[in-house]
Amino acid sequence: MAKKPAPTPKLLVTDVDGTLLNSQHQMTARTEQALKAAIAKGVRVALATGKTRRSVEDIIQRLGLTTPGVFVQGLVIAQPDGAEQHLGTLDPTLVRRVLTFAEERGFQAMAYSGKRILVRAMTTEARILTQQYGEPLPEVVGPLVNLVDDVPLNKVIFCGRETKHITALRWQLGHLVEGSARLTQALPDAIELLPYGASKATALKLMLKDLGIAPEEMIAVGDGENDIEMLQLAGLGVAVANANPKLKAVADATVASNDADGLVELVEKYILKATLPSDEKPAEPKPEAAPAPVAEAKPAEPADKPADAKPETTPSETPSE
Repeated sequence: MAKKPAPTPKLLVTDVDGTLLNSQHQMTARTEQALKAAIAKGVRVALATGKTRRSVEDIIQRLGLTTPGVFVQGLVIAQPDGAEQHLGTLDPTLVRRVLTFAEERGFQAMAYSGKRILVRAMTTEARILTQQYGEPLPEVVGPLVNLVDDVPLNKVIFCGRETKHITALRWQLGHLVEGSARLTQALPDAIELLPYGASKATALKLMLKDLGIAPEEMIAVGDGENDIEMLQLAGLGVAVANANPKLKAVADATVASNDADGLVELVEKYILKATLPSDEKPAEPKPEAAPAPVAEAKPAEPADKPADAKPETTPSETPSE
């Protein structure tokens, strides 16, 4: 059955990297103003990202968000005051097996545990998490396999190789986990290992219930494969133009790219309704027909005018028979 979005949305949920932020990992002034305009109209705005809440605190403060958000690919729901509800952790035996397999093949692992990110050694990829994505500085803890029994892990990211190698690893890990965990990608050069059933949509269902908002009253927007379930849940699922083709295939609509302020277009079109396509603009009423003007009286014709020439008439005159 086709979705029937509510005519007036109550919640706008947006992904962060590649959607709300541009390629320079910045929220533009136009995007900030548009989201604030949506909030001023009574629409709640929430973030749903694979990152930690700490990495987006600046965005939360700039927008003045008072709605809970979804973080770490749906494994954490964070309240406006920073309190967190953790929804799942990985099985230690499974993590140990996957870590051993990936590290033996030269891939790096970064494990998320609550507000912490743990790595075996500090690498370029580990620093990028902080420098580009605003994540907490990863903690160097040595071999991660030695911690899995004592430290609960929400997710593990594997990276550090070319995209073609990442693609091959995903195929191999798919056979290794055999449905006991979930694999997803927010970026083409990194694979994320999540507990089975974890997704942004899973967390959003809980959040919507607490807020008293129906899925049909939600608009969701994103760019990555990890946003698919979220868009499918929403009454209106929107992809930005730079989105993964898999996401575009399930989206109800597409807006401009993150570098062209796609969120601004979304807010104007589906929330503020400030712009309408020309063929949707209501027709202007036609003015009533004005009475025909009465011509001024003309001077007498010259005496030498030919007899068969008839004088001109005005709309109010009747010609001679």
